[in-house]
Amino acid sequence: MASNGTPTRWADEVDDDQPPPPQQQQQQPPAADSSDDEGPPPGFGAPKSPVGGAAAASGGALDAAAEQLAGVKVSEGPPPLDDPDLSIRSEHLVDDGHGEIKTVVADGSSFYTSAKSFEELGLSQELLQGLYTEMKFERPSRIQAQTLPMILTPPYRSLIAQAHNGSGKTTCFTLGMLGRVDPQLQAPQALCVCPTRELVVQNQMVLERMGKFTGITCTSTAAADYAMSRRTRINDQVIIGTHGKLRDWMQKRVLDVRNIRILVFDEADEMLKQDAFADDTVRMIKQLRTANPHVQILLFSATFNERVKRFAQKIVPDANQVFIPKEELSLDVIKQYRVYCPRGADKVSVLKDMIFPLCEKLGQTIIFVRTRETARALHAEMEKEGHKCTSIEGGMDKQARDKVVKEFRDGTTKILISTDVLSRGFDVTQVTLVINFDVPVERDLRTPAFETYLHRIGRSGRFGRKGAAFNLVTGDSERRVVDEIQAYFKHDIPEVPYDDEEKFVEVLKKAGLTEG
Repeated sequence: MASNGTPTRWADEVDDDQPPPPQQQQQQPPAADSSDDEGPPPGFGAPKSPVGGAAAASGGALDAAAEQLAGVKVSEGPPPLDDPDLSIRSEHLVDDGHGEIKTVVADGSSFYTSAKSFEELGLSQELLQGLYTEMKFERPSRIQAQTLPMILTPPYRSLIAQAHNGSGKTTCFTLGMLGRVDPQLQAPQALCVCPTRELVVQNQMVLERMGKFTGITCTSTAAADYAMSRRTRINDQVIIGTHGKLRDWMQKRVLDVRNIRILVFDEADEMLKQDAFADDTVRMIKQLRTANPHVQILLFSATFNERVKRFAQKIVPDANQVFIPKEELSLDVIKQYRVYCPRGADKVSVLKDMIFPLCEKLGQTIIFVRTRETARALHAEMEKEGHKCTSIEGGMDKQARDKVVKEFRDGTTKILISTDVLSRGFDVTQVTLVINFDVPVERDLRTPAFETYLHRIGRSGRFGRKGAAFNLVTGDSERRVVDEIQAYFKHDIPEVPYDDEEKFVEVLKKAGLTEG
């Protein structure tokens, strides 16, 4: 129960595809990171009042979107914005050797040594068989070699870990959960919490493949029978789910957490942000610690900003820490450019006249837009011009989204228009080009969304391949956003003239994405 007397509502009790309520959409975004540590950590401050100017700003942005789409009608009112929909990641592994791994051991000792092989981790033969025959792994990646000894070695300390997508994070915590389970005890022993249903499904698939020969059982909140009222106690040894549905199971006493040994938060930065799952996460940690004071807690993500990192360190103060600096996450292999368009409508012209004709020479392309309306309208405009593409946004039902994702993964479609629903965790090897039709900004429409930018352009250049990213820019505010992104990541983003096809061919050739 909230302090104002209203029932506490967990973040994922709303249907996955529904936008947040209007008052939540208009709340002020979290303040930018600061060097001090004053005030309550994220998720514990007083509720923020709705900001009067937000609706006006959103309306202005919609007008701009309408111009950008050359007259395509865009609905009025604050647009629903999509959070990342953490889709099934690829089985391939990035291990390019770049980026210094920074490790902080909780007790200051040098107790842990990096694992050069999976055999050094003391895993069962059944788990090793799954790693080699099902997962096709040969040796631990750098992040796995560093973190797995910390996870699997007594006294089983908690861990805060950050490394780029594709580096093997999922294997780290999945193998950690399987390694901590006693196969002889038929009771829940490992719990993995995810921000979206799609990530629940992905992690369950990975765990079941990896643990194929162990006999360890797993269930999830995405199971088909979840909609039915569960009346029998869960005896599966690994449980994977979203916050609200796991809480529901706990309240109904069908999920007994007394034997939980390891608690994992995947994409932990999303669940520690003020406007996401922070309260839920802390509440769950307290509940699990009450049941088992020695529960091991793993917080994994591709990005932790400084404020979220401090918050994580407060709620898990005894944790080991492993970080790869965010500036080194996947930027080096991606050529980044800006294209200044005098008018919003010129963005569409750049796509139709410059980029789309060249896509036949490339792999696959993802175009990121800010709102669902823009995704739909841009898709319709491109189809009208005869360009074959698909689009995906949070307003689509799950079956339609799954169909679009499958067609893109299979290579049936080469060009995909997407909101930020696919900005994280969506790994398609053949994606070589990312276009930011709308530069990424926070919900105030002014502050650069640095982490979103990192994740968006990281959809190209996957698994060590080269990639390119184009930022389509109109007006001084968007130019400023790209300038700030360039300064933040310390990576030059040179300009390409919007009407110079030869220059486009030249930069794509330089990025290794064209022939010749």
